[in-house]
Amino acid sequence: MTLVRRTSPWGDLISLRQTMDRLFEDSFMRPRSSEPAAVGIPLDVLMTQDALVVEAALPGVKPENVEISVLGDTLTISAQSVAEERHEDGGYLYQEVRRGSFSRAVTLPSNVQAEAATATFENGLLRLSIPKAEEAKPRQIRISPLTEGSAEAPSEPKAGADSTDAAASGDSGAA
Repeated sequence: MTLVRRTSPWGDLISLRQTMDRLFEDSFMRPRSSEPAAVGIPLDVLMTQDALVVEAALPGVKPENVEISVLGDTLTISAQSVAEERHEDGGYLYQEVRRGSFSRAVTLPSNVQAEAATATFENGLLRLSIPKAEEAKPRQIRISPLTEGSAEAPSEPKAGADSTDAAASGDSGAA
């Protein structure tokens, strides 16, 4: 008598799931060191009331090796990290530190004044502040009361006070 072994239909699905998990883990969790970084320079871009602020992480880069340019509405940040000496006594297990030239370009909103931008560089963090155009800044509009309510109305002389007194005394002022 021959025994026939039947496999579970769920076994193939579990195997497919494990294969997909491995695929995503290999692709996204462990980037290959031979490929250049796809993102370039990591940025934080935020809009305040007065300016557009761009922060770029440039660890290991000296300020003199950073170039910032604006052409039209495109901001480009380029940097170069000088390669240090190679270690000949042993091979790398991981080599993930970025060396060489890299850049990042972003489109600026139309309501900023790129010619008035300022930049600081401290501890590997580039901070670029681009002021907003005056017409783009929020304005506070004060409401002035039209009727006498809780707010005091400016004290003005009553327009008809003198003429009312003259009419009461009988002077008409006409000759």
